Amino acid sequence: MQISRRNAFTTIRTDGGLLPADLLLRIAEGDRSIGGLTPESYHLTKSERLNEAATRAWNRLQGAWEGFRAGMDKLPESETGTTLTRERWLLILFQELGYGRLQTAKSIEIHGKTYPVSHIWQSVPIHLVSFRQEIDRRTPGARGAARVSPHSLVQELLIRGDDYLWGFVSNGLRLRLLRDNASLTRAACVEFDLQSMMEGQVYSDFFLLFLLCHQSRVEAPEGKTVEHCWLERWYNTSLKEGTRVLDHLRDGVEKAIEALGGGFLGHPANTALREKLRAGTLTTQDYYRQVLRVVYRLLFLFVAEDRDLLLRPAGEDARLAAARDLYTRHYSSQRLRRLAEKRRSARHADLYRALRLVFAKLHSGCPELALPALGSYLFAPTSTPDLNDTDIANADLLAAVWNLTFTADGNVRRSVDYRNLGPEELGSVYESLLEMHPDVNLDAGRFTLNVAAGSERKTTGSYYTPTGLVNCLLDSALEPVLDEACKKPNPEQALLDLKVCDPACGSGHFLIAAAHRIAKRLAAIRAGEDEPAPESIQHALRDVVGRCIYGVDINPMAVELCKINLWLEALEPGRPLTFLDHHIRCGNSLLGTTPALMKRGIPDDAFKPHRGRRQEGLLRTQEAATKTNAAAKG
Repeated sequence: MQISRRNAFTTIRTDGGLLPADLLLRIAEGDRSIGGLTPESYHLTKSERLNEAATRAWNRLQGAWEGFRAGMDKLPESETGTTLTRERWLLILFQELGYGRLQTAKSIEIHGKTYPVSHIWQSVPIHLVSFRQEIDRRTPGARGAARVSPHSLVQELLIRGDDYLWGFVSNGLRLRLLRDNASLTRAACVEFDLQSMMEGQVYSDFFLLFLLCHQSRVEAPEGKTVEHCWLERWYNTSLKEGTRVLDHLRDGVEKAIEALGGGFLGHPANTALREKLRAGTLTTQDYYRQVLRVVYRLLFLFVAEDRDLLLRPAGEDARLAAARDLYTRHYSSQRLRRLAEKRRSARHADLYRALRLVFAKLHSGCPELALPALGSYLFAPTSTPDLNDTDIANADLLAAVWNLTFTADGNVRRSVDYRNLGPEELGSVYESLLEMHPDVNLDAGRFTLNVAAGSERKTTGSYYTPTGLVNCLLDSALEPVLDEACKKPNPEQALLDLKVCDPACGSGHFLIAAAHRIAKRLAAIRAGEDEPAPESIQHALRDVVGRCIYGVDINPMAVELCKINLWLEALEPGRPLTFLDHHIRCGNSLLGTTPALMKRGIPDDAFKPHRGRRQEGLLRTQEAATKTNAAAKG
């Protein structure tokens, strides 16, 4: 059986990859292969159905929501609304989720710090505040929100407390599921928009909330610790399966390249392309690079659209809202992905012509489609000069899109979660492609990729750095510098004055991890919280990327991908990619000289070791380089 899983949730958001959207869909669909989805595991009888239990809870909660909503409208401005939020709504919600009648908790003290969470169930903190309090903001004078925001209070408790692993925070309008994320590079949570869910009658989303947040999910099995609860087991499953999904994604990218490469060669309108390849004016390797850029354009669109970063924000502008709607309905990659899922095929070339228009407009901008002018080399006409006027059959284009959109795990088909696709995934895919060598058969219109170790990967020194090694390097090299900066009189300015440069940046894996660490420190200082809210970290991340991050790479495609990854991680929708042009440069940072100077030999002074403090060593190295250059010019 093949199952197509497209993210249909409208009131649920998963950030930081805590529990990937694909896993949530599998839980909602009752995929027994992940375990824990039997009635007995939810403390029901074997004959009961999970959907029936969730429906009973839904019916009761609809009445509770109406009463809570009426109470909100009538509540005087002078009252905090905490009792109303808890008694009329949240305590009832958690009762329907199997927690019984939650009792008010005493403040928890860890290492001299107090954490006044409102409730606790076994080792699960459940912090419930008023609908008039923002989850991500402090509220002076409010218990559980005075020192730090409610979100930060629970997150900090989970990280500092050895006995706490999962927790909840809610203001009645939003509910967040959190986990100890000390080992994660990003702020991570699953958020449920309770207000939209209840007022929009979105039962399907509530069903997932019921399955994911039920008491049985955080309950430690008898004789075992909370590390064996179902939420933690699902979390570990997602980590293990993430590796397999990445392998499938690599395969999908390779198949997409072959589908596009063969599709361009085989289309009858592309006579000029075939003649260039026959004549040798276009080499097979250059053709491969251009096809690869088309694939990365598609990947960029997938990620940017799914994160709602691509189009210019409409705000109150009706004309811009109409332009966004026009793009979404007729030109978006989401439309292509829907068509690919239906496996529609034809020899027409209208889909690629529309896609070509989007590529061109992303370079120069198009207000009629709400597209910003990114000004990136990736979308410049010069990056694909031999494909700008070519055609490709809809069948071949959709085959490529299908391979980028879905992965197959046995008999199950799953969609790639591009919203949470990280730079490590894109970087790993990029690395694997450097080992591939293209073979072209012009007569048959066939384009295939074969492994050719020692090709472009070796000549450009492109080797992907695993996440574990990146974190180890940041722990030893960056963290001490951050500690010193935070001790200075103006720690915010000291952090923003830091400069992190990767001399072989690749697709930006190391730089993005470094940016996240600096951003978390910066957000903590600005918010006065050790564990700042995700929104605070995201805002700080934009400042850090714009001020602190630099990179060099000898491979032009790596430079472009690094810019794209940084853009996708940190920048505001619609901001041009050229913003990063002077931060990420193409060049050889290893040699630092010219071929002409190299012919004269390397001066002996270049090999002299310099000991002492780091700053003195750098200064001496710079002085030696200056003297060497002056002598060479003389």
